[in-house]
Amino acid sequence: MQFDIFSILLLSLTGFVAGGINTVAGGGSNITLPALMMFGLPADIANGTNRVAIFMQSATGIAGYDKHKILDRPAIIPILIPSMLGGLLGATLAALIPNIFLKPILLLTVLSMSAVILLRPQIICPPKGTIALHPRKNSLAWWSLFAAGIYGGFVQAGVGFILLAALGGGLRYDLIRANALKMVCALSFTSVALAVFIAFDQVWWLPGFIVGAGSMLGAHLAVKVAIKATQDSMRRFLFAITLLSVVGGFLV
Repeated sequence: MQFDIFSILLLSLTGFVAGGINTVAGGGSNITLPALMMFGLPADIANGTNRVAIFMQSATGIAGYDKHKILDRPAIIPILIPSMLGGLLGATLAALIPNIFLKPILLLTVLSMSAVILLRPQIICPPKGTIALHPRKNSLAWWSLFAAGIYGGFVQAGVGFILLAALGGGLRYDLIRANALKMVCALSFTSVALAVFIAFDQVWWLPGFIVGAGSMLGAHLAVKVAIKATQDSMRRFLFAITLLSVVGGFLV
């Protein structure tokens, strides 16, 4: 596939916006998946290629949050296990499902997950001052992270909302700290998923790196915004992004 300057700029801009959205909320793949398919990538290839950008932006976001002491390091290992196990299962399912069924499944899950979070945004916003729980002390949160890993490994689009629900609703992290751990989860199951999609030859590296370069810049700048934001402003931004995700689900 040949890319001209316009295509490169458009994909980079798409990645920039998606990287920023994913770092402070979720739903960035609602933008990148349709964009990749618009440029001619089949649904299965777009799904695999998108993971290159997710990997790059997640690594950038984690480094930024950790630099500003937002990342809860002791919680990393306990949340990695269910996330990676779920990611392996979800990615394998996505790689094996025939392409004719994959595209409608992708679009339906994007729309459905966005609608759920739009109708009940309070589940991911615990009251100020709430003490976070350790992942090992909440079995429901463990299974929620496992389910998020399956979903993230399968489609990725909107998984940030599910992770925020598990980390905020289940483990009672505030939105800023939940976002930091969300990036760890995303990196873990994306690593597994990317390996699966590479094995099935479902990754096109050039568009993946183009979108990824933009997404890294978006993630870097978004961390700087997130650490200065209040819980209320984060909640309002999340609501707006969720609303846009629902609209985007109808458009694609």
